[in-house]
Amino acid sequence: MENRQKIHCTVQSCKYNNTQDKKCILESIMVTPTENNSSKKEDESMCSSYENVD
Repeated sequence: MENRQKIHCTVQSCKYNNTQDKKCILESIMVTPTENNSSKKEDESMCSSYENVD
């Protein structure tokens, strides 16, 4: 994955986050829109690949 895009992540509760280097260990993620939100800001989408570490 060295020559490919990297997914940086600071969500400590996600089981796919390598908290040491703040990178997602998945090769790809699914980004989806949040419901009833048209803010045209970052909160308009979310990582739907998220899974809780527990």
